[in-house]
Amino acid sequence: MTLGSKIAWDDTVLPFQLDASDMRGRVARLDGVLDGILKQHNYPQAVEALVAEMALLTALIGQTMSLRWKLSLQVQSKGPVRMIATDYYAPEKEGEPARIRAYASFDEERVTDGAPFEQVGEGYFAILIDQGEGTQPYQGITPLAGTSLSQCAEAYFAQSEQLPTRFSLSFGKSSEPGRPEHWRAGGVMLQHMPKASPFAAQGEGTGEVLTAEDLVSGDEQEQWNRVNTLLATVEDLELIGPSVSPTELLLRLFHEEQPRVYDTQAVRFGCTCSEDRVRQSLSIYSAKDIATMTTDEGRVTADCQFCGAHYDLDPAEVGFEATKE
Repeated sequence: MTLGSKIAWDDTVLPFQLDASDMRGRVARLDGVLDGILKQHNYPQAVEALVAEMALLTALIGQTMSLRWKLSLQVQSKGPVRMIATDYYAPEKEGEPARIRAYASFDEERVTDGAPFEQVGEGYFAILIDQGEGTQPYQGITPLAGTSLSQCAEAYFAQSEQLPTRFSLSFGKSSEPGRPEHWRAGGVMLQHMPKASPFAAQGEGTGEVLTAEDLVSGDEQEQWNRVNTLLATVEDLELIGPSVSPTELLLRLFHEEQPRVYDTQAVRFGCTCSEDRVRQSLSIYSAKDIATMTTDEGRVTADCQFCGAHYDLDPAEVGFEATKE
């Protein structure tokens, strides 16, 4: 694959369908998006890896969002990494890029040299979907399970949506000739769309977190196992690139499953914070409340955790008792 075609696939999500096995999926490659997300903070390497994995999951899941919808993924934990939050803003119009932002909150003194997922403890994985003004946001939550964030997402889809789902992800720092070391990520998401099993539909069982295998049986189980066996042959370098394009990867993995591809979705790092939003968030406070937020220099300041933007405001201009326009 040439440099030009490699760059063309960076920061994109390619949706596809496997006609022979009644499955759909997405292939994602992230490069500049991760640079935009991770350069905002000086994360320990294990935390960087968790944020990179969460951003990749967000890109893969978010591609299904309709125009102007917002998808949020959250991990809340009692471990050293207390929270990971990501947002996916679907394009405003057809042909425009989607936007992703992400950040993590962590206790630096508790972060260890262990594996990234060891930095999260007991907690939950949540997906929130906002369809816009006049609609009720959707929220689904499942306990953290497995040994990675991708396994937590698989458990979420099995438990909350009754959708057999599998992720194969790769991410890490890349050292390419002529470029400084930087993070890259790539992955494949597969989903089978059968009817939910009676076990899942009725909410019966042992109380353990469901897996994709709990939701398929008969021919569907055979298809699911076959396609997952093929996906298991993928190599890290095939997922991340740069030598294999997503279309070549699909043909290599699933040529007998009759893969069909659709238009790619470009993704970019992007934040929705603004001074107007900060002023709006402060509009519910009285002058007395605003005074408690004022710095020694007599200013009200706010920092965006997602993009690092800093806002410096006159306290007389904010709150519902503002005396200045």
